[in-house]
Amino acid sequence: MNVGQFLTKAARDFPSTPGIVHGTQSWSYAEFDERTSRLCHALQELGLERGDNLAVLMTNCGPMLETMFAGFRLGCGVVPINFRLHPNEFAYIIDHSESRIVATSPEFNEPLRSVAAQMPRVEHVITTDGAIGDELDYETILEGQPGECPDAEVDPDDVAWLFYTSGTTGRPKGAMLTHRNLEAMSMGFFTDMCPDRSQPEATLHAAPLSHGSGLYALPNVAMAATHVIPSATSFDPVNIFECIQQHRITNIFVAPTMLKRLIDHPDIGRFDLGSLKSVIYGGAPMLVQDLLRALEQLGPCLVQLYGQGESPMTITYLPHQDHVVDGDETRHRRLGSAGIARTDVEVGIVDDNDRRLATGEVGEIITRSDLVMKGYWRDPAASDNSLRGGWLHTGDVGYLDEDGYLFLMDRSHDMIISGGENIYPREIEEILVRHPAVHEVAVIGIPDEEWGEAVKAVVSTVDGGEVTEEELIEFCRDHIASYKKPRSVDFVDDLPRNNYGKIVKRELREAYWQGRERRV
Repeated sequence: MNVGQFLTKAARDFPSTPGIVHGTQSWSYAEFDERTSRLCHALQELGLERGDNLAVLMTNCGPMLETMFAGFRLGCGVVPINFRLHPNEFAYIIDHSESRIVATSPEFNEPLRSVAAQMPRVEHVITTDGAIGDELDYETILEGQPGECPDAEVDPDDVAWLFYTSGTTGRPKGAMLTHRNLEAMSMGFFTDMCPDRSQPEATLHAAPLSHGSGLYALPNVAMAATHVIPSATSFDPVNIFECIQQHRITNIFVAPTMLKRLIDHPDIGRFDLGSLKSVIYGGAPMLVQDLLRALEQLGPCLVQLYGQGESPMTITYLPHQDHVVDGDETRHRRLGSAGIARTDVEVGIVDDNDRRLATGEVGEIITRSDLVMKGYWRDPAASDNSLRGGWLHTGDVGYLDEDGYLFLMDRSHDMIISGGENIYPREIEEILVRHPAVHEVAVIGIPDEEWGEAVKAVVSTVDGGEVTEEELIEFCRDHIASYKKPRSVDFVDDLPRNNYGKIVKRELREAYWQGRERRV
């Protein structure tokens, strides 16, 4: 099945339902479908064919959703590009993906021009505003095109979404997600993320469409949900609250940092957020303390996902019913987990030799399902390594408890080995964030001549918070084994983050490991 049919069927069955709302602009599903069809014909005239890749570099907007579905409809691989990247990184992804056409928004016209020489394959740049020279204006190329376009016949294993992972070292890799993968992801969304569809659905794209929010556009289109795009150009909690209240938003995908900003905002109580049925959070761990506060503020609408670009949004989930404030010790402990395997997904834990481990034993998380990527674009060696034995090897470390709940410890490269003991930073971070003076914390391993690595905490404090290194070390001593406590604490104003809001521990480590041949 071509996942572009989600739009075709939604427009046929719900033509007058609002499809896209962005500020004062709105499109019905019939208009969404018609504009997408016109774009398909324009792209075909420019030479785009089934099997080609189509690069999309846009901020969240209606044309980005149209371009995504035009790519699906034509049987092309859509290449979503994180707009927070450097122009050199834009150029690498566009060139590596062999995209001949780039669709963009005006913020990126000049950055793309500055790296044009690095993208020799590009034949056409389409921009929603500000076209000059050979660049094409988005609305102009739609004019005069037919308003209907059939969905291309595709093989289930044809690439539909070529997602370049942020990675931890080296160049990003393009995870090839197929029509089969995206259809399975969408079906899993209905069964696990939003099982209650008893009222008209509306989703809010608060996170970039180039990432998780874009993937979740697919199931939301399939159920003819209204797609609301905030008018603010950057994440603004008040604007998010206004959108939820005005458009009766039922589901939203956010990163934990975004969710924390929402629940920390002093104006949250002024808005009616009662329409929310599923606040889906994922992409990074969320501390239990923050999760409890979110439940108190938003009620029982939270659902957590754990996945990665190679298995889009879908490895495990912590369902609505496990998000409880007042529960027994077992239920409270589960709030610190990544939940249970998603529908039709297998999850296991293996050691360094890929041997399966028993319940409670810590090792690498592996997964197998129809959601796992086809492989990495133009990188067979990396594909074979990640997919060895028929399982996706995530590079993440964790364990399964006796009830099948997955507890994430860290990415494998974040684990600290001190004196032969494996130490998982998140356990220490969960303790330190309980201190009233601590706002955020990242725990890393630094070189130690005697122990190999020593535990260091890098801390930012709350406004007006005062605490000493000795006090924090002593605070940990009261809660965890002595060998796990930090040996030292650094204080910073802000912790470094990548373009998706995740704390970049690599940058913190660099100052301590620079010039060393081994990094333990």
